[in-house]
Amino acid sequence: MAEKFYYGGQAVIEGVMLRGQKTVVTVVRRPGGGLAMDVRPLSAIYTGWMRRAPLIRGIIVLIEAMVLGIKTLLYSASVSLEEEEEKISGGYFLVIVVISVGLAVVLFFVAPLLITKLLDPYIGASLVFYLIEGFIRLAIFIVYLRLVTLIPDMKRVFAYHGAEHKVINAYEDGAPLEVDAARGYNKAHVRCGTSFLFAVLIIAILVFALIGRPSVWLMVLSRVLLIPVIAGLGYEVIYFGGRHRNNSLVRAILAPGLWLQSLTTREPDDSQLEVALAALNKLVEADQPEAAAQASS
Repeated sequence: MAEKFYYGGQAVIEGVMLRGQKTVVTVVRRPGGGLAMDVRPLSAIYTGWMRRAPLIRGIIVLIEAMVLGIKTLLYSASVSLEEEEEKISGGYFLVIVVISVGLAVVLFFVAPLLITKLLDPYIGASLVFYLIEGFIRLAIFIVYLRLVTLIPDMKRVFAYHGAEHKVINAYEDGAPLEVDAARGYNKAHVRCGTSFLFAVLIIAILVFALIGRPSVWLMVLSRVLLIPVIAGLGYEVIYFGGRHRNNSLVRAILAPGLWLQSLTTREPDDSQLEVALAALNKLVEADQPEAAAQASS
């Protein structure tokens, strides 16, 4: 029997992007009130064996989130501003991705290390060093999320984030894909990217502690080279949690990540739920041939 597929996605500007088995759907609310829909096939790298292989799939998910996230954000921006979508060259798009990844690595991995190194003369045990570094990393992450919530336009994006979670929760519960049904579901979800990033930051403490305290340059290099390993482990935690969410121990482990989602989600209105439902309904429709093929295999 084929493994059950779980939908996921992200909020974009005035809309929602959802990823299916072979397709990605983005629905954006136009300034005039109508809906714009973009339906595209997924690249083979996001649907092949690597996307299903333990540990490797976490790395693919991270790449997918970056690439698809930026592409759909650019699409949603063009729709919300009523501009024609311009073709972005591969080189320019690559530059955007590299800069985004670089800034994230510096902010959440290199900066906490360098700050902790300033305290090195006062720190004895290596474990204490890595606990302090991990605490600083988490603090930077939480402060970053809190500052983002202060941006006025982000409040609507976070509401669409809540709408995305509600409709997926409704779908996984077997509820009708309608506004009235989705409205009552939780705006948090165990497989959210926020929870994934929180898991990555916690696992980073354990992984980095294994390398000891070599020279600062080796430590900086390790922060970069070990990100794929940490991402792979972090995804497995979220993957396992999503399938055992009714277990009390699992719920306790996932609770901090769910709490952080209170910073990145807001209660959506019915019009935002309508956008998320339009994306999910289209995705389910697009995946029906794939689901039928799996059921018969």
